Amino acid sequence: MSSMSRARVARRIAAGAAYGGGGIGLAGAAVVGLVLAEVQLARRQVGNGTLPHVPNAQGLYGPGYATPTEPPLRLTMLGDSTAAGQGVHRAGQTPGALLASGLAAVAERPVELSNVALPGAQSDDLERQVAEVLTGPGPVPDVCVIMVGANDVTHRIPPTRSVRYLATAVRRLRTAGAEVVVGTCPDLGTIELVQQPLRWLARRASRQLAAAQTIGVVEQGGRTVSLGDLLGPEFAANPRELFGPDNYHPSAEGYATAAMAVLPTVCAALGLWPAEEERPDVFRREGFLPVARAAAEAASEAGTEVAAAMPSGPRGPWALLKRRRRRRVPEVEPAPATQSP
Repeated sequence: MSSMSRARVARRIAAGAAYGGGGIGLAGAAVVGLVLAEVQLARRQVGNGTLPHVPNAQGLYGPGYATPTEPPLRLTMLGDSTAAGQGVHRAGQTPGALLASGLAAVAERPVELSNVALPGAQSDDLERQVAEVLTGPGPVPDVCVIMVGANDVTHRIPPTRSVRYLATAVRRLRTAGAEVVVGTCPDLGTIELVQQPLRWLARRASRQLAAAQTIGVVEQGGRTVSLGDLLGPEFAANPRELFGPDNYHPSAEGYATAAMAVLPTVCAALGLWPAEEERPDVFRREGFLPVARAAAEAASEAGTEVAAAMPSGPRGPWALLKRRRRRRVPEVEPAPATQSP
């Protein structure tokens, strides 16, 4: 599917989400029956590896930067098993821990990490997770990172519904004062045990949802980073390195790859990135685009960020598309979480 076609589909999904429309089919009715049996087979095969419990990465990162006059930055992870860090053995290998330690190093300030993500969650669980974040003890997080969408695709949730729940979550968090960064739906077509034609359909559905997620998030004042095409080619080339023992969730190296892509956007959302890097770099093919076109391009390219730019243009809202340089972050175990007042 071309970038322009993907942009049109994403725009329709996002519009349906905003105005309460029904689901838009990602595959024609004629192929659904052909795929159903293979979906069930893949579900039985995928995720049957032996996994440890999800490591508890909550706590304080960068305690050496602490000063009496400045409280820690607060980072909260929401979403599904990817946000929780399922598939690795140590807390420091989870995406939340990697982002927290990287953010602490950039900000030269401690970061307190909390995580309300739930393995197996679909986008409709974000309502509960956001309520937990906003009604819990302590201040509202400075920044929230959401990773969600894969389970919506595997459970054939209408994309309009998925985007509606995500956009509502972003709006509630932004209204409360938190910055929001969303890692969009990963490319499920890279899972080894998924065969054709399901592999092709999974890739198409993943990218369509990722593009529609981007539109919904950006329109609510959040930023997105494409995880699909970032992980896709690398997973396909190095599946033994980047997939965990269940051949479904990322390995420690896979999570590190994702964290490297998301960290610069988290820092930029908090105003911690150098000002000169916020301007579009034409040599990196960055620039201002209609939001649907930016979303479609981001869904097809590794680690691409999309953020709101101009509220209106000749073809609706415009966005800034950035291809930020990735920054490697070390694995660090958390110190005990500080007590909220």
